[in-house]
Amino acid sequence: MYSQNDKMAELMSAEPDILQLIVRFRLPLGVGDKTIQEVCLENNVHTPTFLTLVNYKLSLENDINYDNLSLPTLMNYLKLAHEHFFSFSLPMLRRKLIEAINYSVSDSKIPMLIIRFFDEYVNEISLHMQHENEQLFPYVEKLLAGEKSDGFDIEIFAHQHRAVDDQHIADKLTELKNLIIRYYPQNGENELLFSALEDLFNFEKELNMHCNFEDEILLPAVRRLEHQQQINPQRKQKTQQQEELSEREKDVLIEVVKGLSNKEIADALYISIHTVISHRKNISRKLNIHSTAGLTIYAIVNNLVDINNLQ
Repeated sequence: MYSQNDKMAELMSAEPDILQLIVRFRLPLGVGDKTIQEVCLENNVHTPTFLTLVNYKLSLENDINYDNLSLPTLMNYLKLAHEHFFSFSLPMLRRKLIEAINYSVSDSKIPMLIIRFFDEYVNEISLHMQHENEQLFPYVEKLLAGEKSDGFDIEIFAHQHRAVDDQHIADKLTELKNLIIRYYPQNGENELLFSALEDLFNFEKELNMHCNFEDEILLPAVRRLEHQQQINPQRKQKTQQQEELSEREKDVLIEVVKGLSNKEIADALYISIHTVISHRKNISRKLNIHSTAGLTIYAIVNNLVDINNLQ
């Protein structure tokens, strides 16, 4: 396990997988013989938080000491990681794919499909991270400032983070990789496309680790902060007082989660649109959930729908 007294240069040389993490912390090269602590202090990075991510990424330490963790530092890292993905990693990978497929002399439509699938993959990542930027991060910042924030539930977010968004991202990436590996025209050697494919696999690993940082480090830290501010006990009491949905309301909820409009729900259940709207208002009131994404997570968690059947 790396400690604050280890040399930063030795960490960089011995652990190339850490270089991307160092970039996203905006730590410099040219560190000489300075220790990890010295480099972090000079660049206003909380050393224990940096080391927590380093050792977690290298699977050297999975027992997180949350007392030594700086949530502001962790939040700043995650924001910088989002920026790095969209300002550098993904644009560079797209340019490499375009350059690689330009070598194709085939009339096949596969090369252009590769770019389309890649753009769809990037769009899924963008939606995922936009939700974090607009919902999760402001919520945590308000917690850190001691302010109350209504309308956001960390447990709903935690379920959605893995159960819905990441599955969509994984599906898009699988389609893209299969397109390149299984169906790309055989028109001779294409070392650049192999290199781009390798970069795609490496990006997938980086993105998965980024999500792990959020799931295994950030979210537990936020729960601890909520508990300290007595938010969790209030949520538990609120949940216990939550009204039960009627069977008809459950039927309507299932159709909502499937993406049906009010008219389509009315037709499917042989009720009026007015009745559908009334049921939807009651569902939102009873569950205190006012977004389709939140209702989707509730339906999945309570076994009303199968995630595999959702589009």
